[in-house]
Amino acid sequence: MSDKLLVICEARDGELRNVTFEAVAAAKKINAGAEIVGVLCGSDEMNEQAQEVIYYGADRVVTVKHDNLATYTSEGYSQAVMAVIEDESPDGIVMGHTAIGKDLTPRLAARLDTGLISDATTIENDGDQAVFIRPIYSGKAFEKKVISSGMTFVTIRPNNIPLLDRDDTRSGDVTAKQVDVTDLNTVIKDVIRKASEGVDLSEANVIVAGGRGVKSSEGFDPLYELADVLGGAVGASRGACDAEYCDYSLQIGQTGKVVTPDLYIAVGISGAIQHLAGMSNSKVIVAINKDPEANIFNVADYGIVGDIFEVIPKLTAELKEVAV
Repeated sequence: MSDKLLVICEARDGELRNVTFEAVAAAKKINAGAEIVGVLCGSDEMNEQAQEVIYYGADRVVTVKHDNLATYTSEGYSQAVMAVIEDESPDGIVMGHTAIGKDLTPRLAARLDTGLISDATTIENDGDQAVFIRPIYSGKAFEKKVISSGMTFVTIRPNNIPLLDRDDTRSGDVTAKQVDVTDLNTVIKDVIRKASEGVDLSEANVIVAGGRGVKSSEGFDPLYELADVLGGAVGASRGACDAEYCDYSLQIGQTGKVVTPDLYIAVGISGAIQHLAGMSNSKVIVAINKDPEANIFNVADYGIVGDIFEVIPKLTAELKEVAV
């Protein structure tokens, strides 16, 4: 079993992403007795963020501050994190299976000459050995993997590992490490965000997703209203994105985002296998479609056969009454 586990933390707009705390919880599942060391990279002071990681279960945190870490680049972050890895000599590394995680971790694994288990959704323990469960074949099957030798290196799918209880009485060392992040072939001049405002789609507990059945960009307006009432996010099928009803940043599916919310409401979505690959592991699925033969009903826990433009406003109004 691993005696020291590094958790590579991830922040967005100065706020730690929820998957960072899930990664800390995952590290505890791998080995409850291991020392958990968080790694934070950025261009500003990160003491408050570091303390938050400790509140959620880390024993201590190493921060790397440099102007070239203001925005993520695989070159810059890999230099910073590799310097910490060389200092700490961890037995394992955990990170979220996010866009950044999917880009950074293979690069680190190659430099460390070690294997990588990606997109783990569950971690079990078989005696002293951690067992990682991950989906394969677009979510139609699952495989179990164990590390027989060498470093434990794993990424976890957001919204799958329960958080540890936040304890603001916890304390731990926060150490600043100096790393000269240089020789970057890529420099980020500006970031233009096309993603919708509000709840992060990949970490949302509730998602209301629209398909071709919404018929237009205006057809998404009732979905945004429903998502707002539920405190959730809005997603879309590729069909809706291809029809230019919404931006591709909302796409859920095999070629889009993979999500596992507590509640997934599929509105006007037929249920193509490519879309199911991105959402079929949601805890509760509600399908609303006027076609009773739509494939989405085969994976739904609850189904409503009806006109979405009649069902959604009534559902929203009813939920508003309950929320009052």
